[in-house]
Amino acid sequence: MSKLLDREQMKITLERMAREIAAGVARDHAVAVVGIRRRGEVLAERLKPLLQQAGAPPRHHGALDITLYRDDLTTIGPHAVVRATEIDFDITDTWLVLVDDVLYTGRSVRAALDALTDLGRPRAIRLAVLVDRGGRELPIQPDFVGLAIKTEADANISVRLEEVDGIDEVELE
Repeated sequence: MSKLLDREQMKITLERMAREIAAGVARDHAVAVVGIRRRGEVLAERLKPLLQQAGAPPRHHGALDITLYRDDLTTIGPHAVVRATEIDFDITDTWLVLVDDVLYTGRSVRAALDALTDLGRPRAIRLAVLVDRGGRELPIQPDFVGLAIKTEADANISVRLEEVDGIDEVELE
């Protein structure tokens, strides 16, 4: 195991990402931050005050469950855990920042894009990920990246967050 980010490094990384997002947001549209459940949701919550400090306060925030949009749903079948999507605003014409913990094949992001377009038509969707590990199977790229690292297909990136796991760290296993 190799530690990629500890608590302090994660904090600094999220602060940098917030500044980059703030520099790239459209000032003439409502900004929304939506996290993909589970850890993307926590990261989106952490980004909200950081975006405020960086001068781009999100007008809306939410959490997106992508379970029913996954392309492997038939293989996980009855073991799928469906959680609620909590987006209580109209995403139409918003400048939406979609947040996830790790970007790998792009399939989770594709599912999230499908789920979002079922809810409305945002002005723009920008992808922010804590870790981009390469290995795409779909033509999806992040707009904002905390840490980019190329990994082998059999490697595992573990993002642990205080709110879920009791510790803030990112490890390569």
